[in-house]
Amino acid sequence: MSRPRPRILKFPRKSDLRLVRRLSPKQIRELLGLYRREWWSKTRKEAEVRQMLKNTDLIFGLCDARNEKLVAFTRVLTDFTYKALIFDVIVDESYRNLGLGKRLIDEVLKHPRVRKVKHVELYCLPELVSFYRKWGFTEKLGRLTFMRLKK
Repeated sequence: MSRPRPRILKFPRKSDLRLVRRLSPKQIRELLGLYRREWWSKTRKEAEVRQMLKNTDLIFGLCDARNEKLVAFTRVLTDFTYKALIFDVIVDESYRNLGLGKRLIDEVLKHPRVRKVKHVELYCLPELVSFYRKWGFTEKLGRLTFMRLKK
């Protein structure tokens, strides 16, 4: 009896993926699926995600060009001058380690309106710090302390 072959994804070419700046209703449902698989976003509800997308300044989605499936996503809140904050960098589990997270960050940083922003910021888990350092992100913020009011 032969064993089933493991699913192997080759590195996607640019032509295999399409950058989208708005999500279709189907892609919003796929984003909800991505969120539900992560510890930090698994409780997000569809109505709240739709509201969040409506109020987000910049959206970056990577879709499989063959079927328009959303496979990677991030978003930016910004004043387009002083601050831009990157949120929700997420890649579908079956597409990880193919460079899609890198492509998302590259797309954000080369966006004409983000390039002009003085500080581009994000927060991440300690194990992802080295990934973001490749672009010059640093956790050394001088005397600044990250704070949160939780409701």
